[in-house]
Amino acid sequence: MRAAFINNHGELDQLFVGDLPDPKPASGEVLVEVEAAALNHLDIWVRKGRPGLNLSFPHVLGSDATGVVAEVGEGVDAALKGKTVVINPGLWCGHCEWCLRGEHSECVTYSIVGLGRWGTFAQYIVVPAANVSPAPHLLTGYEAAALPLAYLTAWRMLTTRGQLQAGETLLIHGIGGGVAIAGLQLAKLKGARVIVTSSKSSKLQRAGELGADEFIDYSKTQDVGAEVKRITNGRGVDFVLDTTGAGTWPINFASVRKGGRIVHCGVTTGKIAEVDIGALYWNHITVMGSTMGSQGEFQGLVAAVSAAKMKPVIDIIFPLAEARAAQARMEKGEQFGKIILDVSA
Repeated sequence: MRAAFINNHGELDQLFVGDLPDPKPASGEVLVEVEAAALNHLDIWVRKGRPGLNLSFPHVLGSDATGVVAEVGEGVDAALKGKTVVINPGLWCGHCEWCLRGEHSECVTYSIVGLGRWGTFAQYIVVPAANVSPAPHLLTGYEAAALPLAYLTAWRMLTTRGQLQAGETLLIHGIGGGVAIAGLQLAKLKGARVIVTSSKSSKLQRAGELGADEFIDYSKTQDVGAEVKRITNGRGVDFVLDTTGAGTWPINFASVRKGGRIVHCGVTTGKIAEVDIGALYWNHITVMGSTMGSQGEFQGLVAAVSAAKMKPVIDIIFPLAEARAAQARMEKGEQFGKIILDVSA
């Protein structure tokens, strides 16, 4: 099969497209013929490597995909064969106390497709049968491929973790990335008022087309927190959805109201931040982390997207052969929405 893979950690020159052996489904697994796959920052981190990450090479990158079930392993319903599915990239054990509570993304062995096993940037992928769901019929293959990791992450951040309510005000940093845009779209479904930030006017304009209510160009504003307070008449926002990490940590505390919530899912601007504990307790602020979501949350997300006829935002589509160019675009932060690989091209 054709696949985009690495033989060592490193820069873009370590990413290759070539032939690898076709995988075979074991008991409880399915073989999916991939039609389209979507990029995430995780793909870059896996390629570059990080402490504690021990991969067997070659390693296929990619977490998100849609495709057709081509083969089923022992113990799997044969009726799945031929079905068009979308993959939940989360990997959980199914028997620890967190899994038994239905909190699969808190599993003690939790991992993600493309990290804990070969990923989706390939003509074929093997995943547990529990990880495939019928692709929403209103979405194209490209749109369905864009849905899992980013939209599931945003869904859990907004619902289970932050419990966003209609009428509340939400701040989203760095609009343009997958989780940030997913957060905007899903927050508008919930009836929230959304403030977005970017250093590019074109991205702020696109965010407005998706329903964003207020805009902050941080290349022109010295104090984003003060601007948030001005927009909210001195009150502050109810909720901050932060995908960026340490770089926006002080802004979050300057922007959120007393009793407000801050939910983090990423560290693209750094993972070590200084905490003003006084501001934390005096202002009754709740700070939460969030990673991906459970299978129940994934099914809830798919149902909500289908009911609302919501379309994930696609930035650009590359053929699998141009996986390096696709990752280069993401590393430069040029995208607005999900970058897609057409694996069937």
